[in-house]
Amino acid sequence: MRQFIAMTFGGLTPAYYLRQLFFGALFAALFIWMKSQSTQGLDVASVLMAVVSTLLYPYSRFVYETVMGFIMGGNLFVVNALLMLFVKFITMMFCWFLAVFIAPVGLAYLYWHHRRQQAS
Repeated sequence: MRQFIAMTFGGLTPAYYLRQLFFGALFAALFIWMKSQSTQGLDVASVLMAVVSTLLYPYSRFVYETVMGFIMGGNLFVVNALLMLFVKFITMMFCWFLAVFIAPVGLAYLYWHHRRQQAS
């Protein structure tokens, strides 16, 4: 069991994981703040969802960046900086809100990749 956790949840580099965790925490703070300002108020389920999404966000983002790297290849696109930042924000938000669904794909890939490396 310990090896399984190391090959999945420990599959990203610490620097990458912490960087993505930082951005995930920013989305969690924004989500919790917005939820607390709503008429319904903040509930335990919302906080739990924010915590789970934040912890899974690095793996969700890993899947997104891997897929986009495959699609785009090594191409360089020159675009307006504000447009790029807006698109980046939207994709980060997309990955955070759907982390529960996207992250298992990344975790499965990391397990498969590290298992294959260990076998050879």
